[in-house]
Amino acid sequence: MSTTILNHPMIEHKLTIMRNKETGTKEFRQNLDEIGMLMAYEVGKNLPLRNIEIETPLTSMTGKTLMRHVVLVPILRAGLGLVDGFKTVIPTARVGHIGMARDEETLEPKEYYAKFPSTLDNADVFALDPMLATGGTASAAITNIKNRGAKHIKFACVVAAPEGIQVLQQNHPDVDLYICPNCKQKVELR
Repeated sequence: MSTTILNHPMIEHKLTIMRNKETGTKEFRQNLDEIGMLMAYEVGKNLPLRNIEIETPLTSMTGKTLMRHVVLVPILRAGLGLVDGFKTVIPTARVGHIGMARDEETLEPKEYYAKFPSTLDNADVFALDPMLATGGTASAAITNIKNRGAKHIKFACVVAAPEGIQVLQQNHPDVDLYICPNCKQKVELR
């Protein structure tokens, strides 16, 4: 697992606007959408490509296209706030959904809803959730996505606590993690 902190001045600027207690709902949502666009660019930076032959107006050429479909999987409901920004950058992305809730007796996260495109096993899956706190819900959601055949998963969040990062690093060493620069404590990155 690699953990990437998305050090971008526009992300930090927009996070500051979102954290300001004077920021209204509309402005908050707009900035989250814009952060999603900036994150999508970074999360998609190393997607694998394949060659494709095309005809230009002048000649034929070998171009590049994504090797696999991209599937966005927001963890309901908060993850929905990142979908539009990601889809602006990756308009061909398909969208699945996973809903997780805490079981009242065990206090463990439990799936209550899941709907995915049929291509999950041969896709680059971006699991989306604005907040990674303890890591329990994100870890359970990623496990459920893997159980449905996904092999290429990246997790993107805006706010991350060191404890949540550690849980994902331990439970899913094969999942790359992308977070915005917001941790108040030092985070050990691997």
